[in-house]
Amino acid sequence: METLIKLMRDEEGATMAEYALLLGLVTVAIATVVATFRGQLAAQFTRAGTALTPQ
Repeated sequence: METLIKLMRDEEGATMAEYALLLGLVTVAIATVVATFRGQLAAQFTRAGTALTPQ
């Protein structure tokens, strides 16, 4: 428990490893969302493209 408290009070800047982990988590989250909603995203882009096409 003391270690957790020390980590929370630590005011040093984030290291490159922490930034890499954060970037990895964000990448996995984006990939999961895109994979889950792939069909719906494609349909939205198709509708947007159709709406922007001159008549």
